[in-house]
Amino acid sequence: MIRVPMIALLLFASLAGCADNSSGHRKGPPQDPADYHGVPTDTRPPSMVPAAP
Repeated sequence: MIRVPMIALLLFASLAGCADNSSGHRKGPPQDPADYHGVPTDTRPPSMVPAAP
């Protein structure tokens, strides 16, 4: 008799996963906050480490 509650639970769980607003319409890419200045980049090439003697 555990089959009926288990099937009901699985059905409820599968429907609950689709309950969000997944219409596919998004407002575009996420925007950075106003105080975000970007990631600092290092444009210098890496320095060569001298070979061990």
